Amino acid sequence: MPGNTRYDELARSITECYPRLPSRLQGIARFALGNPDAIALSTVAQVAREAAVPPSAVIRFANALGYSGFTDLQRIFRERLVARSATYRERIAALRRGGDDEGHVYPQVTDSAMRELERLRDHADPGILATAARLVAGAQTAYLLAQRRAFAVAAYLAYGLAQLEVRAVLLDSVGGMLRDQVRTIRRDDVLVAASFRDYTQEVIAAATTARNQGAAVVALTDTGVSPLARAASVTIEVGDDPAVAFRTLVAPLCAAQALVMSVGYVLGDVNAPPASDAATARKSRRRR
Repeated sequence: MPGNTRYDELARSITECYPRLPSRLQGIARFALGNPDAIALSTVAQVAREAAVPPSAVIRFANALGYSGFTDLQRIFRERLVARSATYRERIAALRRGGDDEGHVYPQVTDSAMRELERLRDHADPGILATAARLVAGAQTAYLLAQRRAFAVAAYLAYGLAQLEVRAVLLDSVGGMLRDQVRTIRRDDVLVAASFRDYTQEVIAAATTARNQGAAVVALTDTGVSPLARAASVTIEVGDDPAVAFRTLVAPLCAAQALVMSVGYVLGDVNAPPASDAATARKSRRRR
C-alpha cells in the first residue's frame, strides 16, 4: 500500500491491515496506535524495547505500511505531535522531574491518569461519539457489559442512562448466566461493551453473539485493533500504554460519561418541539 501522509489515514490503514500482520508486527501496531507520541519521539531501538520486539521488526512494520523506513513513518507521527497542544505533556514532565521518591504513590497515580486523559484526547473522535450516542438513544434497550477491572464502566453507564430514563440493562452475569442474558438481545437493541488489555474473552464472545443476532454493538476499548473492536459497529477508543503496570480507569470513565452526555443531547433534540411549534407557543404566551 502507498505510504499515507496524514495520521488519521495512517491509523486507519494500520487497523485495516492488522489482522494480516505477523504477531510481532501486530505488537508494534498496538503500541503505535496506543502511544503515537512515543513513536514520534523515540528511536528505532527505543520503540523496539517498548514493544518488546527486535529493532528489525520496527523497520519491517514501516515497510509493511508502504514506507521506505522508520524515519518516513515517524514523520507522520511527528507532524501530528506538532499540531497538538503540549500542555498536558509539560505538566507530566514537571511531575517526573520532581518525583525523586519512587515509592510515593500519588505522583505515580496522577501521572498515569493524566497520560490516560491525554491519550483519550488524542483518540477522541466527536463523529464516532455522536454515532454511538444515536445508536443508544434509538435502541429499544441498551445492554451494558464489562467484567473484571472494566466493570465500573458498565456500572456507571447503567446509572447514567437510567438518569436519562433510557431503558438500560446491566449484564452482570450473576450465577453464570451471561450467555442466557446475551441471548435476550434483539435486533432493535444495542450492546455497549467495555474491555481493555488484557481482554476478557467472555465480553468479546458476548459482543460477537449480539452482533450475529442483529444488534448494534458499541465498543469502548483501547485501540482499533482490539478484539472487541472487531465485533463492534462503532468503537470508542481511549488509547493504551503497555508500559504502565497499574492502569487507571480515569479515561474509560471519562469516555463513558461523554457517551451518557451525548445520549442526553440526542434525546433533547428528539424531544424538543419543532421550531414552528415553539414559535407558536411563544406567541400564544405573549397574547395571554
